[in-house]
Amino acid sequence: MARRRHRSGSINAWPGYVDALSSLLMVVTFVLLVFVLGQEFLSATITQREHALENLKQELTHLSDMLSLSEAKVKTLSSAEQEQRAMVATLKSQLDERQHQLDDMQTHSKEVESAQLGSIADLSSQITELTRQLQAVSSALEIEKKNEVDKDARIAELGQKLNIALADKVNQLQRYRSEFFGRLRDILKNQPGISIVGDRFVFQSEILFPSGSATLTPTGQKQLLTLARTFREVAATIPSDVPWILRVDGHADRKPIRSTFPSNWELSSARAITVVKTLITNGVDPHHIAATAFSGYQPLDNGSSPEALARNRRIEFRLTDR
Repeated sequence: MARRRHRSGSINAWPGYVDALSSLLMVVTFVLLVFVLGQEFLSATITQREHALENLKQELTHLSDMLSLSEAKVKTLSSAEQEQRAMVATLKSQLDERQHQLDDMQTHSKEVESAQLGSIADLSSQITELTRQLQAVSSALEIEKKNEVDKDARIAELGQKLNIALADKVNQLQRYRSEFFGRLRDILKNQPGISIVGDRFVFQSEILFPSGSATLTPTGQKQLLTLARTFREVAATIPSDVPWILRVDGHADRKPIRSTFPSNWELSSARAITVVKTLITNGVDPHHIAATAFSGYQPLDNGSSPEALARNRRIEFRLTDR
């Protein structure tokens, strides 16, 4: 009976144990469920916070960039502000300087105005004096104009007399020229290569010089000796108040020269100078003789034949006024 009672007690304890174990399992399951739910909730919360933290980091980076830009702008604005302040200070200094100059100019203007007033008074006095002097000059000018009319009449009279005197001198010179040429014509008549062309006595170059040379031939020296003697005789009769000169003109032809002279200019000039020196050596006054040269630019004959070229190679004598 005791064994039965013990077996009955064992059987009655197992349901309680099962119930307790069930309760414990439920508690554990609940705790696990709570733990899993807590983990999920915590994981979601952490994820959200990580996202929020990432957003905050991005926002912080953006704010940092904006802060850097703001600091750069602040520095720029600060530098600009300093420049503006310096410019304002410079402008203020310039304004003060201009104001000072304006004050000086106003002071100087007042001084000038005062001086001008004094000058105006002096000028008025001078104008009065000049007006008086001008009237005196006008009176003197009227007198001078009257005298000028008399002078003009006197000058016109003297000019007429001078023209008459000059015409007389020219007539005298023409008379002496005619006498000179007349004597030469009588002495040198019928000699070939010598002629009178208008108011000129012409010697062909071949009579006086070899071809291409400025040295006189013996015949040329003889001719010039005769010319010098005749000219001295005529010159002795010309009054000292008659202005005259014997011009010796050297002419060449237009053919290029083939001698020691560079061109016909030098040849014609050298020949004229040789004639002048020879005449002076033979007693002609050097104050009344001159040498000129024309090369081949004043021909007597425009032809190109040997005869025409020979006619253009010449020495001309012209008695003319100075």
